Amino acid sequence: MEDLRSNGVELYWLPLGAGGHSVRLNGRVYEGVAARAQGRPACDLYHSALVVCVPEGRFVVEQAPVRDGNGFARGVVVEGSVGSRWVGRFRIFRYEVRRWRDGVIPDIGEAVDSPRLLTGDAALGRRLLDLVPAVPPLVWGRDECAAGEMWNSNSLISWLLTCSGLDVESVRVPTGGRAPGWQAGIVVARRLRRAA
Repeated sequence: MEDLRSNGVELYWLPLGAGGHSVRLNGRVYEGVAARAQGRPACDLYHSALVVCVPEGRFVVEQAPVRDGNGFARGVVVEGSVGSRWVGRFRIFRYEVRRWRDGVIPDIGEAVDSPRLLTGDAALGRRLLDLVPAVPPLVWGRDECAAGEMWNSNSLISWLLTCSGLDVESVRVPTGGRAPGWQAGIVVARRLRRAA
């Protein structure tokens, strides 16, 4: 499955909580409540990640919980808090953004309708990789920028696609699914571009 062409950016849709029961259960509860409040059927929830290949190497770009103090080995370039800035002092309430050379997506075997080639342009791939350390370290699960939905791993990916100039509007979640936070990344990136 992880068979990227020589240059390009590929998107993977991973079921929320793949490889773990707690996140999956919490995601189902969250989606059930959100669906009921919005008067719609519940959807499958997805988390997104990228594999970027450029002549300099192959990189995984993903947001995940902080595992340990050895983030350098996983290509960690940004960390942020989960839930609130105050609790972010504790590792269990922190996330990391990885730009991991020769890295792995642990639950890639469960990816749905993936990979999706977004571009075969090495220059766009490089631009995207250069932007990863600049992603805002907003609090996961909060809407600090009044973007209309919470910031999370999907926000990171859509922010990167928008800022790098890739066609984020053409990206579709697998049928019957939803990617909470996707629009937040687009909104925050477009505001940044307008301000610049």
